[in-house]
Amino acid sequence: MSNPKILWTPSSEYTKNSEFSRFQNFIENKYSVEFRDYVEFRRWSVKNYKEFWKELFWYFNILHEGSTDTVISETTMPYQKWFPNVKLNYAENILAREKISDVPIYSYNENGLKSKITSDELKGYVGALGRYLSEKGVKPGDRVVSILPNIPEAIIASLATSSIGAVWSSSSPDFGLQGILDRFSQIEPKILFAVESYQYNGKLFKREDVIDKITERIKSIREVILVPGNGNNSTGKFTEMHDIIKEKKNPTYERMNFNDPLWILYSSGTTGPPKAIVHGHGNILLEHLKLLKIHYNLGHGKKFFWYTTTGWMMWNVLLSSIGSGASAITYDGSATYPNLDSLWQLADEIGISFFGTSAAFLTYCMKEQIDVKRKYDLKNLYAIGSTGSPLPPEAFRYVYERVKSDVWLASISGGTDVCTAFLGGCPTRPVYEGELQCINLGADIHSYDDYGNDLINQTGELVITKPYISMPVSLWNDPDYSRYIETYLSKYPGIWNHGDWIIITERETAIILGRSDSTLKRRGIRIGTAEIYRVVENIPEVKESLIIGVELEGGEYYMPLFVVPKGEVDAVNLKNKIAETIKKELSPRHVPDEIIYVREIPKTINGKKMEVPIKKLFMGINPEKALNRSSMANPSCLDEYIEIATNFRKKLSNK
Repeated sequence: MSNPKILWTPSSEYTKNSEFSRFQNFIENKYSVEFRDYVEFRRWSVKNYKEFWKELFWYFNILHEGSTDTVISETTMPYQKWFPNVKLNYAENILAREKISDVPIYSYNENGLKSKITSDELKGYVGALGRYLSEKGVKPGDRVVSILPNIPEAIIASLATSSIGAVWSSSSPDFGLQGILDRFSQIEPKILFAVESYQYNGKLFKREDVIDKITERIKSIREVILVPGNGNNSTGKFTEMHDIIKEKKNPTYERMNFNDPLWILYSSGTTGPPKAIVHGHGNILLEHLKLLKIHYNLGHGKKFFWYTTTGWMMWNVLLSSIGSGASAITYDGSATYPNLDSLWQLADEIGISFFGTSAAFLTYCMKEQIDVKRKYDLKNLYAIGSTGSPLPPEAFRYVYERVKSDVWLASISGGTDVCTAFLGGCPTRPVYEGELQCINLGADIHSYDDYGNDLINQTGELVITKPYISMPVSLWNDPDYSRYIETYLSKYPGIWNHGDWIIITERETAIILGRSDSTLKRRGIRIGTAEIYRVVENIPEVKESLIIGVELEGGEYYMPLFVVPKGEVDAVNLKNKIAETIKKELSPRHVPDEIIYVREIPKTINGKKMEVPIKKLFMGINPEKALNRSSMANPSCLDEYIEIATNFRKKLSNK
């Protein structure tokens, strides 16, 4: 595999002063080893994974009680229990650390700065709210849920919940009612945090009716704690959070077993009810500190931003950044309102250090030809993070040509299942165009063929062959692990199968090619959907696209490409241009059987293209079983696809 262009190389001074280098030196001195490069260190971390995680525990001075002598009690997935003799509390370790920032939270919305919260205020609010929850009968293990936007109150409520040993779970307020019910009804919460209204794209959306319907349908909810919305006065119907935290109190912490539930996150639920994924106190704490401090080089004096909602796992990472000593920047609103470059303006004005976003946003900025560099200095910005979908090489180039020439671009990959990124950023390695920099420390990631053989420079399934600390401690209501095993450990028994196509290069960089369950397999050739999107969506007349592959009777294969044109186009000429571009840039095998113009691309609430549900429609599966409208950002667009799929099936039956 030929080496792509190097776009960024860390300076020797930056490498030397990074937290990564300090930790590497710590390991080398303690174990009398010397690593020639990152790859050797990463391989040591997985070969000696028990020692690795134990050293991280002590390196971060984790507040705890009990012994760390036993690092893992069972090495067979999914039965592993990390640090079984340790008790700790996630919130205590986030808030009680010596280097918490003087201003750990800055809050912004579409109208600008909303608030700053000092460390003393944050601790006082968490203490007051935690005590209130306890007085209301919330005990360790009880569930507390939220439909709050990305605002400081969500962080306060989550930390207060964790501080008393209760379990936090959140959805974004823009979720539809059924999507919220599908998630929260599984876990029988006692308390609901909610917002009366929220603003998006300059418009106000009221949620009072949704709150009423949630409490009607989920009988376990005893109380609603309300955060008044933008421009709204409270109706007085519910308890107000601001009244509860008015009198600040010192927090108290319930130390839990290392693997006890901290958060419940959810799978996308595109084809059925979302899985409730349970993450543990110590598991998340240790993984997030490693990710944020060592891989992202965060620390005191730095400002960490990720454009996210509370329904995406990157919000949980944003929350954890407070424990790194950095300031968390919360943002509630649209990424492109009031201007297309609003977030870049925000980054420049407040001096964001690490700017996290989605690949879709960077690609959008590229297609709109937003010249960030000419307008904004971004002098404090040292890193840009990208995730959510594969970032095409052209967008890598765009960042360096139009955003900032000396920025570190960390394209990363992981997921809700592990609530982290296990591929991506490393402050001591170069950035190659189109590639993720590394396999993260502690992650025994491989690329497998169908028979479980290792692949290098070839497309394979992303697997993890040894326990990883932030794998779910369980799925909710799955006491025998049967659903857990079926979901993650069934294709290669005893080995975690993540569901992504990956290429691992000889340099141990990586390329993600999309979800393996939506992979195209035409004439024996596997094609990652990301390969198609990279080429098609680089055509100026194309706004977005979606491609699927459908196995038909008799061994036939149907591969349509759905395209949303950008503006007025010549329909025939654009189809020809798309086909010729794919043929030239990829191969004749990649050219779709049909190019179909559509109004929108169906997406989940988190912005991911719904390839598998659309594929199921074309396989003839009933729409009610093929997809879950409540998990969608734009469910109204489905009718168009259902009609196209129905007509396709009729043509097949008439052959």
